[in-house]
Amino acid sequence: MATRRVVTVFGGSGFIGRYVVQRLARLDYVVRVPTRIPDRVRPLITQGRVGQIVPLGLDLGDDAEIARTVQGAEVVINLVGILAERRPGDFQRLQAEAAGRIARAAAAAGVSRLVQLSAIGAENGSDSLYARSKAAGEDAVRAGFPGATILRPSIVFGPEDQFFNRFAGLSRVLPVLPVVGAATRFQPVYVGDVADAVIAAITREDTPGKTYELAGPRVATFRELMEMMLDIVGRRRRVVEVPAGLARLQARLGEFLPNPPLTRDQILLLQHDNVPSGRVPGLQELGIVPHSLESILPGYLNRFRPGGGRRRTRTE
Repeated sequence: MATRRVVTVFGGSGFIGRYVVQRLARLDYVVRVPTRIPDRVRPLITQGRVGQIVPLGLDLGDDAEIARTVQGAEVVINLVGILAERRPGDFQRLQAEAAGRIARAAAAAGVSRLVQLSAIGAENGSDSLYARSKAAGEDAVRAGFPGATILRPSIVFGPEDQFFNRFAGLSRVLPVLPVVGAATRFQPVYVGDVADAVIAAITREDTPGKTYELAGPRVATFRELMEMMLDIVGRRRRVVEVPAGLARLQARLGEFLPNPPLTRDQILLLQHDNVPSGRVPGLQELGIVPHSLESILPGYLNRFRPGGGRRRTRTE
């Protein structure tokens, strides 16, 4: 009887992770999903057969626990990432130190493939803690598992995203749409294409040891993306650039909230374009044709239209 192939997916219960786990289940992997809160994995169990998707409790700061979750795995995928710190040092702990722990444990366990999800803009010299921790994570992974494949997506969009959904929700209640960094350029990539890139990284023979930047077919400014979203949801709202001083004040006040709408580190990130450097390969080299914003956004933003998308109305 053939031995079942095992893959361990750190961050498998997150936005991107859910798409990755679904694809792995279709490829007949037994999918281990280590997480601090195993109950978050339970909705994924229906994506596979009985016993195919396995939630595991995990403390990312515990080397022994990480080693246990990767033992016997053929593939390890690290999708762990945060956009804001709950406690000072979370970026370093979760996106740098934990990435190194996972890489070293994967190497010690004899894992054949490791995929590390990073981000476009990851730079050791960045003024953003987020970007620096992503770069430190890449360095730690390369040191611990030189044959790892690193994927750097631009901003990721899809039905459960916290970008277009968030601003579409705001457009329902605000007379104007405030943004920080209206001229900053993005090249958003569809979550399904990112998941396909993860699968390509573990199945193609030419991916080990390489870094890929993942981006969609269109470059647009923050303002242009918001105007596109507003057109789709059928609402007339002026996109207003928040003055730098007011943005910093909002970020400082937001530090007292459990889920701040804006942080000082995000303000720093928004001062830099989030587009591929052109120095490394991308989706095309992985054999993936990226989906356009126009082909995906209406499918999940329609619910924000007046009337909940159930009837056509004039633009508000």
